[in-house]
Amino acid sequence: MGLVVQKYGGSSVADAEGIKRVAKRIVEAKKNGHQVVAVVSAMGDTTDELIDLAEQVSPIPAGRELDMLLTSGERISMALLAMAIKNLGHEAQSFTGSQAGVITDSVHNKARIIDVTPGRIRTSVDEGNIAIVAGFQGVSQDSKDITTLGRGGSDTTAVALAAALDADVCEIYTDVDGVFTADPRVVKKAQKIDWISFEDMLELAASGSKVLLHRCVEYARRYNIPIHVRSSFSGLRGTWVSNERPEQGDQQVEHAIISGVAHDVSEAKVTVVGVPDKPGEAASIFRAVASAEINIDMIVQNVSAASTGLTDISFTLPKAEGKKALSALEKIKPTVGYDSLRYDDQVAKISLVGAGMKTNPGVTAQFFEALSDAGVNIELISTSEIRISVVTRADDVNEAVRAVHSSFGLDSDSDEAVVYGGTGR
Repeated sequence: MGLVVQKYGGSSVADAEGIKRVAKRIVEAKKNGHQVVAVVSAMGDTTDELIDLAEQVSPIPAGRELDMLLTSGERISMALLAMAIKNLGHEAQSFTGSQAGVITDSVHNKARIIDVTPGRIRTSVDEGNIAIVAGFQGVSQDSKDITTLGRGGSDTTAVALAAALDADVCEIYTDVDGVFTADPRVVKKAQKIDWISFEDMLELAASGSKVLLHRCVEYARRYNIPIHVRSSFSGLRGTWVSNERPEQGDQQVEHAIISGVAHDVSEAKVTVVGVPDKPGEAASIFRAVASAEINIDMIVQNVSAASTGLTDISFTLPKAEGKKALSALEKIKPTVGYDSLRYDDQVAKISLVGAGMKTNPGVTAQFFEALSDAGVNIELISTSEIRISVVTRADDVNEAVRAVHSSFGLDSDSDEAVVYGGTGR
């Protein structure tokens, strides 16, 4: 008997029929001899709808109260799923994040997990129950307030519980059959990947791939928890994310040169114009942004103009943090002495990811040629050993992703990728 942690996304539990279908799958795992812990997201687009409602009531909702509101979505899902399982003749108990022992820091709306003490969950499954845990939420170690983990936080909840419970695997159920070489909503000929390393998956997740959250993969890599990404709408084998390549016959699965193409339309670009080119100015700018608890992605600094001794610094950040970043930078204008700020939220990021890029010359040239042939202009460039990212106009992103995907021979010759549900919102 092994312990399995399963996570079901919003599209999987979007309605009563979906909840009953998920209940049957969980019960099937239980009948196969496994102890089962299921982590659930809010139904469908409930979280987005609650955010919209909060913003109608208050333009800038208080973080603590917003967390109180948003955690209600997962509590609805967990209770209904427990009811459905009991209706199938099996015992189930539902737990909030705090009841499950998910301990976080005190940052509302994007808290980080500090520790997991799953004593009640362990007791429940040892007594023969199926444990249902509300994802996306925890409790602050210091204030004891309810917190939420940010977008995609249920994935992180599932992996953290799997690590704390020493589970055999963490199964992430979603509305596609696994991890694809591109977003199936954009590239209909995207191919499903049978296995991908933690390293490549981290880059894809950080570059905008929605199927797994970056923090979830980071957690899984740290504690070496294999992840199986699959669809709750089909019985097909999904994608394994792990350190070790699985065996296929007498040989390991080959590691492709290119793992995939990711894109992200949730970022914005800030340009600080006319920054004095002297030591300490860039540090002051990024310290101000960091103090506002804003994560920065790509950074580019222009060459200083010889005549003026001034330079421009551009960086990308989450679009939702744009106003907060501009406010923080305005406060240090007298100190830094820059000329002005420019804000652009009509940008998108496209990334090519693959560990094989390190030993294959010509990948960078081919990437830029594909974008050029598609008539896509590049505004910023960032690279790592296994990733190339560029910022383009948001209107060009879908065409750019398709062009790069085709250029590297990633298009499938078989049936088009299936998206079973969800809006991708």
